[in-house]
Amino acid sequence: MTQNLAGLIDHTLLKADAAKAEVMLLLEEAKQYKFASVCINPTWVKTAAEFLRDTPEVKVCTVIGFPLGATTSEVKAFETENAIENGATEVDMVINIGALKDKQYDVVEKDIKAVVDAAKGKALTKVIIETCLLTDEEKVKACELSVKAGADFVKTSTGFSTGGATPEDVALMRKTVGPDVGVKASGGVRSLEDAEAVIKAGANRIGASSGVKIVNGETSTASY
Repeated sequence: MTQNLAGLIDHTLLKADAAKAEVMLLLEEAKQYKFASVCINPTWVKTAAEFLRDTPEVKVCTVIGFPLGATTSEVKAFETENAIENGATEVDMVINIGALKDKQYDVVEKDIKAVVDAAKGKALTKVIIETCLLTDEEKVKACELSVKAGADFVKTSTGFSTGGATPEDVALMRKTVGPDVGVKASGGVRSLEDAEAVIKAGANRIGASSGVKIVNGETSTASY
């Protein structure tokens, strides 16, 4: 169970004050436990790619337009290209949440597609919709736009807003995107029980800074 669960977890360190020693520990843990990926800020992508060069089963994931999603599509596309050049094989981008709230659906779709196109054939694209800021109707629309734009995954949360993943949101997202698009539950998954709940609801990837504790059956106090 531990090995299977580890293979669903993006082992995550995204806090602003993360120092190199913490990043290196994350990478060591990812190699040891064979997590699905490490999810780190773009400045650490090259370091992670070099460290994990001989551990291809652990992917290098980074974040785009993070955590607000309020940079322009052109900047998100450049950030994606730069991350891939540095060794990223998965990118988690934040949507333009304000545009979604304003029902500017073409803007949101083009924003997602800019990242999808920049990553195409080189990296998986996961779309962070920040569920805690959305109504159920908006969550559904964000997922529909993500699928339409060609994203590989939809993701609940940045872990840096007012809330994280819930089984209810994961179930709604899974129902919306169907079986062929991934659903990543992030933010607030701190225990084996939490992980099992979101997996049961339809998640096939989990973003957590507490991956080691989760697979060892412990509970973390971390926010992400």
